[in-house]
Amino acid sequence: MKKLYLILSILLFTSSAFAGSCPMMAKGVDAKIAEAQELRDAGVKAHESGDHAKSEELLSKALGMFKG
Repeated sequence: MKKLYLILSILLFTSSAFAGSCPMMAKGVDAKIAEAQELRDAGVKAHESGDHAKSEELLSKALGMFKG
């Protein structure tokens, strides 16, 4: 019975210790989204100005940020 309490206590406290990293992870996601948005905007602008090669390069880079 003591082993069960010990195991449950360890599981409870270790999961709460990792909960503090959520805000840091969210900031990392926000930074990637902002960078991808900038690349997307630049790609659309290049497309509209007729520079399709640059547009494809920028948009591909933005898409690449979301691949594992």
